[in-house]
Amino acid sequence: MYYGGGYFLYLLFSLPALLLGLWAQIKVKGAYNKYSKVPSATGMTGAEVARRMLDSNNLSSVRIEEIGGTLSDHYDPGSKVLRLSSGVARSNSVAAAGIAAHESGHALQHAAGYGPLKIRSLMIPSVQIGSWLGPIIFMVGLFLASNTGDTIAWVGLALFGATALFALVTLPVEMNASARAKAWLADSGVVYSSEMQGVNQVLDAAALTYVAAAIQALSTILYYLFLLTGRSRRR
Repeated sequence: MYYGGGYFLYLLFSLPALLLGLWAQIKVKGAYNKYSKVPSATGMTGAEVARRMLDSNNLSSVRIEEIGGTLSDHYDPGSKVLRLSSGVARSNSVAAAGIAAHESGHALQHAAGYGPLKIRSLMIPSVQIGSWLGPIIFMVGLFLASNTGDTIAWVGLALFGATALFALVTLPVEMNASARAKAWLADSGVVYSSEMQGVNQVLDAAALTYVAAAIQALSTILYYLFLLTGRSRRR
């Protein structure tokens, strides 16, 4: 009865988050597919937009590299390299301009010493370990019928908790990068005011995926807490 109730509670918390995540992915792909077919009036490629945004903010030292994949664009603060997918770097679409400016926004954050970005960068090693090792340790501890098992389970929960914290810290980082991108695109004239609707739709849909990821991580933490505290109450 207890574990059946635990699974029901897990579905109760996780299903809305999973549905939100699926909806967010659909919105991202839909917005990207739509506005990747709409050329910007200035005709600048994503790589050119990024270069101009970086140079206008005294970041000419940041290199731009082209990488494979779709929507694999990212900024690497360790090597100060902005990596753009071919579909963004070579395209002169409204979507490419928005994505390139967003990733350039992360370079601006790095140069300005933006606090949440610093925290997220420091957390990456612990998250890489905790995201896969935490659930394993938790389940091992959960099925050990002893107080030692509870201790092990709490250790696993703490490790996985870093993943949830990372997802929460990511929210202001991504939203701030989008805000910087939108402001620069509007002020620079690289994207006309009539085209900003497309930029907003692409970047807002992308932001929703990070919200969904944070909710999913928190729902998993709540489920683990329910299992662990529920077992303690049954003793």
